[in-house]
Amino acid sequence: MGTAHKVFHSRPLSSRLRRLFSAVACVVFAVVGFLLGSSSFSGRYCSDLLPRSISVSWDRGGGIKGNEVSGIRAESKERHKVMGLVGIQTGFGSMGRRRSLRKTWFPSDREGLRRLEASTGLAFRFVIGRTGDQRKMASFQKEVEQYDDFLLLDIKEQYSNLPYKTLAFFKAAFAQFDADFYVKADDDIYLRPDRLSLLLAKDRSHPQTYLGCMKKGPVFTDPNLKWYEPLSYLLGKEYFLHAYGPIYALSADVVASLVALKNSSFRMFSNEDVTIGAWMLAMNVNHEDNRALCDPDCTPSSIAVWDIPTCSGLCNPETRLLLLHQKESCSKSPTTVSDN
Repeated sequence: MGTAHKVFHSRPLSSRLRRLFSAVACVVFAVVGFLLGSSSFSGRYCSDLLPRSISVSWDRGGGIKGNEVSGIRAESKERHKVMGLVGIQTGFGSMGRRRSLRKTWFPSDREGLRRLEASTGLAFRFVIGRTGDQRKMASFQKEVEQYDDFLLLDIKEQYSNLPYKTLAFFKAAFAQFDADFYVKADDDIYLRPDRLSLLLAKDRSHPQTYLGCMKKGPVFTDPNLKWYEPLSYLLGKEYFLHAYGPIYALSADVVASLVALKNSSFRMFSNEDVTIGAWMLAMNVNHEDNRALCDPDCTPSSIAVWDIPTCSGLCNPETRLLLLHQKESCSKSPTTVSDN
């Protein structure tokens, strides 16, 4: 897991040149605002110039200490208000996937991200850990500078760390965003943000919601299988009800409960979706099953499309994302089904 840090630290990942440009621009806007007699002019534009990529560090302890919430500290005390924060989990070997996503439903520039957030109430960030490979980090830094759409976690990026990365994501997201829902999604699904927005905006009588495409299934006890669970003796022969891993959402009350607990108090299973599902069993949550989050093809109501059950996402996602986006039923169909 690398060196343990005391808290989550938040810091911009932009270059000195970008920070200098932003500062100069803010001064210009402030002068213009003064001349126009508007004190809100500079604040509105300067906030939009702030870097969207941030870096946070993993805290093995957590808990509540002073003004810190479960080992998380943000530079700004103000959390960005959105209806939902969608964290697209990605890795250093997934640059091709991110390239395809930015050519399809994920905006490829700052203004596009701003427009999507304004129209849906959802903020989107790629979520990634770290690597000791300096060549990969140098290449990644260029991507950050170009697109500025990352949440970088100071936790080693590898498959076996997914449960830890997921917990770190929810805690970091809670520290930075004041959202009604926090969504974990993989970088190999085709998503309709407009329909996801409508789903999250629904009125719910239960404040603690675990939303996803729910499943049960046999526990894998064979060490030679990909989904092998070393702690299978704690689970029995069949998994409990839990959401498929490619996309699921937790309401703010649920994430707040996770934030309040020490990281060392969580049991981590081998598979991230099972781990989250186990935590949900210990909480008074409503398991909300929605099959539109696991459609194998685009339909008038599909929200997330991936090749269930063949692949845990889209098979050959770099190509499939582009092909799906070319289909009118995927990218150009109405947000809601017409009553006519």
